[in-house]
Amino acid sequence: MKPHYLEKSDSAYKVFLYLFYICGFIMAASLVFGVYITMIEWMENGTYVMGEAINNTVIPFENFARVSTWIFFSTIIGWYCVTRIGWKRTAGNKIIGWKMGLLQLMLLGFAIISLYEVMYNFTVLNAKITAGVIEGQVPDIDMLFVAYPDPDRPWNLVFATKIFLSAFIISAHAFYLSTRPRKSLDLES
Repeated sequence: MKPHYLEKSDSAYKVFLYLFYICGFIMAASLVFGVYITMIEWMENGTYVMGEAINNTVIPFENFARVSTWIFFSTIIGWYCVTRIGWKRTAGNKIIGWKMGLLQLMLLGFAIISLYEVMYNFTVLNAKITAGVIEGQVPDIDMLFVAYPDPDRPWNLVFATKIFLSAFIISAHAFYLSTRPRKSLDLES
């Protein structure tokens, strides 16, 4: 049995395409919302915590999913849809030689950096939770932040962990795909 790759004529192609559009809408709407809320916070207080408003807003109703979870979900699902519907753009011998080597090094670098950031943010998050428990207070985990890399613009730790984890998953998957043998453009269905 020969492998069957997704073609525009397949019904599954439209499913992946529509899912990609939905994920794109979620990411764009989250970006607009995040920029708007952060600008309001900056104008009122002169400071902001990166990702705090996104991480502390739940949609569509209370105790459901936070906007940061929707971003995490939509980036990974959207990436998977792109790899399914856009495989012809990288199939065959379109990216070869030094260009492929450079792309693989870049993807490996992104994967390593994002993995480091996930481990760093998760370690700091755990340390802040532990410090709070030792002091006799269980902290509000969603409000914990770290003043890194800029003390004037700290990052919410839960938001940073989710964003860098999705970046790691996507860049590691892209690196994996770049090392696999290229699919042939001469398909026989």
